[in-house]
Formats: sequence, C-alpha cells, structure tokens
Amino acid sequence: MAIGVTAMAGSVLLLGLTGSVQSTQEAMHQTIAQGIAEQLADEVVGCRYMAPGTTPYQIGLGPSGSELATGTRELFNDVDDFHDFTAQPPEDPWGVPLGQDDGAGGERHPAFQLPEGYFDRWREEIKVYYVDESDLVTPLPQGQTSDYRLVEVRVLYERPEGGTRELARVRRVVAYVPPL
Repeated sequence: MAIGVTAMAGSVLLLGLTGSVQSTQEAMHQTIAQGIAEQLADEVVGCRYMAPGTTPYQIGLGPSGSELATGTRELFNDVDDFHDFTAQPPEDPWGVPLGQDDGAGGERHPAFQLPEGYFDRWREEIKVYYVDESDLVTPLPQGQTSDYRLVEVRVLYERPEGGTRELARVRRVVAYVPPL
C-alpha cells in the first residue's frame, strides 16, 4: 500500500514538473523569437523609405532583381525591399542561419550560440503594406498607396505534429517625409 501511494505521489510530482519545464521552454522560445523579430524590424525601419530616384508611391513592393541576386537580404537598402521576405531557419542579413556558424568558417560568440538545429522549425516573415494615416494597422487594398507603410515581422514555429504557431509579431510604421 505504501509503495502504491508513493508511486502515485511521485507521478503527480513528475507531471507537475513536466508542465513547469514546458512552460519555461515556451517562455524561452517566445523571448528569443521576440528578440529576433525586434532586431529584424529595426533592420527594416533603419533603411531609407524608398530607393534613390524612385517614387514613394510605387505599387509593386519588393526587392529588385539585382537585390535578389545574392539570395540574401544584404543588398536590401530600402523598406519595400523586405516585402514578402521569408527565411527558414531564421538567418542573418548575409544568409547565415542563426545558431552556431558565423558564416566565415568559425563559430558565433558563445553568448549568441544555440544547439545545432535549434531553429530548424522556426521561420521569419516580413510583410510591408501601405496604410492610411487614420488607421495605421490595416493594410490598404492592393493598388492604393499613402505616405505610411506598416512593417510586420513575424516569427513562427512549425509544430512536428503539423500546423504553425506564432511566437512573436512586431509591427512598426514608417512615414514618408518629403524633402524641404
């Protein structure tokens, strides 16, 4: 009888510990994903609003052929270049997946390393939309432009059992300010 009670108590304790570990892991995933999304949003809004010599009201958002030539985002130099960008696993501007490799045959600084394959099921996505100044979160219909663009960065996790889960979403609005 004592062994049975001890076994039941142990299983309840183990079940509680498993739930706690899963909650901690989920919180860690969300924290890392939020950092990735914030950094990516900062990278996008740190670029100029439009490429030199172009109009701020272009209809087709996205990188040009020459900016896509490297297969990375290292040549993206204005906000609209990032429209429809996606990478799985998440990567730095030079196309090196986040984790261990520094892209130069070595390893990243230990503070920026995670186990090999940690991000294999993670995906980063960027969308850029025109929005109206009175509603800065709802994309305008296709073909309409404004002086405001919404940059939306999402970090997703593809579950082994199927489906995706959003770990982080960051939205930033950038405005076109004409030169004086």
